[in-house]
Amino acid sequence: MTSKAVDYVQAHREAMLDELNEFLTIKSISSLSEHKQDVAEAASWLERQLLHAGLEKVEIIPTAKHPVVYGEWLKAGDEAKTILVYGHYDVQPVDPLHLWETDPFEPTIRENKLYARGASDDKGQTFMHIKAVEAMLKSEGALPFNIKFLIEGEEEIGSPNLDAFVEKEKERLAADVLVISDTPMLEAGRPAICTGLRGLAAMELTVKGAKGDLHSGLYGGAVPNSLHALVELLASFRNEAGEIAISGFYDGIEALADEEKESLAALGSGDDSMKSETGVSALVGEEGYSSRERTWIRPTLELNGVFGGFQGEGVKTVIPAEATAKISCRLVPGQDPDDILNKIEQHINTHTPKGVTVTTHRHDTGKPFAAPVTDPAFAAAARAYEKVYKTEVAYTRMGGSIPVVETFDAQLHVPIVLMGFGLPSENFHAPNEHFHLENFDKGLETILAFWQEYSKLS
Repeated sequence: MTSKAVDYVQAHREAMLDELNEFLTIKSISSLSEHKQDVAEAASWLERQLLHAGLEKVEIIPTAKHPVVYGEWLKAGDEAKTILVYGHYDVQPVDPLHLWETDPFEPTIRENKLYARGASDDKGQTFMHIKAVEAMLKSEGALPFNIKFLIEGEEEIGSPNLDAFVEKEKERLAADVLVISDTPMLEAGRPAICTGLRGLAAMELTVKGAKGDLHSGLYGGAVPNSLHALVELLASFRNEAGEIAISGFYDGIEALADEEKESLAALGSGDDSMKSETGVSALVGEEGYSSRERTWIRPTLELNGVFGGFQGEGVKTVIPAEATAKISCRLVPGQDPDDILNKIEQHINTHTPKGVTVTTHRHDTGKPFAAPVTDPAFAAAARAYEKVYKTEVAYTRMGGSIPVVETFDAQLHVPIVLMGFGLPSENFHAPNEHFHLENFDKGLETILAFWQEYSKLS
């Protein structure tokens, strides 16, 4: 870590926060078509920031939906290490809006936390890498390594166009290491290097009964109620032990290595901290596993939305003709998203209640990923964290998904270091998302320290 670069980020902290606030005002919601121009605006904003930081070449590259922003500085020469940084500039929708204490696109600082959609996931964390490059180039005039940036605008919708982009552009993206900051630390003050991500398989299913809504007095008790049928079908997805009751759902799951089992056990169950973070009195899930195991190394099937019938104020006594549920599965190594969705559809066909039909529509998918941590890049990242945070780094897995990581692994064949600076309690994807500014400050220094540590490796 160069003292000049650290001095630079400390001297320019408020200016950097002002720039981040500007970034966070852009409503780059990739899933909503009415925000297509906002997503494009965020890409243009990043282009300007990368050029200001000192990168020699920056491009906005169109895809079938939202653009990719690519930048590079390659003046360190062929003998130097090349670092590829991945991040995303798109964000999740903000619903339900009434649960936000302040406007999600008007950044606000409260108790040294920056509140805004995207503050932690992933605008804030991606922005830190750009500012770290700026600090080194402005204070030193050069880097001891080459660096490339790949920042996409579709991560929150499953990166549907990035797989093809990475495969097509793998020579342009060639590097010695890939660094991603889009994962949480273990807890406040305890940094973590993430060694695995769960995959994703999402689906919407719609139950249809009568040709239209019916009067519940005239037809109730005789004609199938689509909401009742949907509830019955959804209940069949789990058993009383919290296990997923889809035939073959757990087939092929890869066992943890003994070393990872021991490392996970040493971190403790995490049950008490999870109850405290979420404000619940008890935890639920697959019997025989701790909360960390349930959220890191076991697959899930969750209901994300259930709706049908009358939704307005008061009562309307109808038998709904149609009811819908949105579900998603988090998957672990050894599971394939398409295979899992096939098995869910087979289960639905077998368990559809009498008198109704069920149609399905598939949504996002992403393959799970687990990284071997023997490459020296991981030790370099651990040393950087420990220099700045003054505590031992934890090796963890993350329950969430970054779909393109498995593609990076398959196409680029480089170590992938997931070194995040968010906290599990920062409400990403939920109202009142925020980013602890302590980790903004320490994160910048950690990134600088890692780059210096890594550039010294032979």
